[in-house]
Amino acid sequence: MSSSRYLITTLLVSGALVVGGCATEPEPTAEPAPPQGNIITGEGLPNPTSTVIENWGDLPEGREWGSTAGIDIDPFDGQVWAYERCGAGNFGAGAAVNCDSNPVDPIFKFDRTTGEVLENFGGGVMVTPHGIHVDAEGNVWVTDFAVNEEGTKGHQVHKFSSSGELLMSLGTAGQAGSGPNQFNQPNDVAIGPDGSIYVGDGHNGQGMTTGQAMAAGREAGSTGRIMKFSADGTFIKEWGQIGTLHGEFRTPHALAFDSAGRLFVADRGNHRIEIFDQDGNYLDSRYSYGRISGIFITGDNMLYAIDSESSGTSHPAWSNGVRIGPLNEDRITGFIPPFDSDSRPYQGAAGEGIAVDADGNVYAAEGPNSLSWAGGAFTKYAVGQ
Repeated sequence: MSSSRYLITTLLVSGALVVGGCATEPEPTAEPAPPQGNIITGEGLPNPTSTVIENWGDLPEGREWGSTAGIDIDPFDGQVWAYERCGAGNFGAGAAVNCDSNPVDPIFKFDRTTGEVLENFGGGVMVTPHGIHVDAEGNVWVTDFAVNEEGTKGHQVHKFSSSGELLMSLGTAGQAGSGPNQFNQPNDVAIGPDGSIYVGDGHNGQGMTTGQAMAAGREAGSTGRIMKFSADGTFIKEWGQIGTLHGEFRTPHALAFDSAGRLFVADRGNHRIEIFDQDGNYLDSRYSYGRISGIFITGDNMLYAIDSESSGTSHPAWSNGVRIGPLNEDRITGFIPPFDSDSRPYQGAAGEGIAVDADGNVYAAEGPNSLSWAGGAFTKYAVGQ
């Protein structure tokens, strides 16, 4: 409303009150409630979980937990699906231990209450699993973002049945690239409402912190894109490149669809969540969640995002941990604190993957930065225990 219109309206209202003999003044408009807590440090924000269960999940005999970045909930029975990197505490090509040199089964299904192993499969297929997604039919999708020395595995997306049968593999095994049937460090995979396959591709953009570095990365073939395939694996389209504009990415690290069919992308290097329709049209962004590694959307339209990467050099002052907020607002209403960490004083260490079960229990998949502080590959943040 312009100032002149506002003045005229005020005079008319004041005159009406005088003529009518009304002695009471209009009640002032209620001020909006101030923000609760500090979204950067988490101080003052409520924690919806009351108990931290470290080193959650049964460990098969003779194995040591490695790092992970992926965890999800089964759509049928509500149990927990996750993977670990075959004993590797770090990740990537050249690791002394990975799922190629130690081909044990990396994919697990856990009983969400007891942590008992219900399924375990996937050995010999991957090098370094990175993202995991369970689709509406119960199939388990996993991205493999590294490559073995022989160049015969890696840079692929694999689809397994719930019992471990390998049903489909996308990408060219062992060959990184920016073509339509190649991946270059695929981070995560999600299945759209119509069965289309979406892949967040390109992990190293997060380290490119200048325009010159980003240009050099693009020239060298590094990717920061979302790729879309039909349900049978046929390439449809892609969008994005390494950059900072909307629709560009510096490591599209995690993907999730909401009930309205919108695609949420954790753009880790740009410290934001980007939202798109299923054709890649930009819709909106969220900036309150930190340097995000994993996201999960619950049935009551709450967004859980886990920050595992904020540090004194990558994102000063921001605390690691889980930030929680209403899906359709850029607002934080809850926070789950990180583990204390000598390597990240004041900021702590938290996992990379996140999932939330039907009772509100939160599960974190511990990455290389948090594994030693968490004490195991998985942590359960339980409600009411």
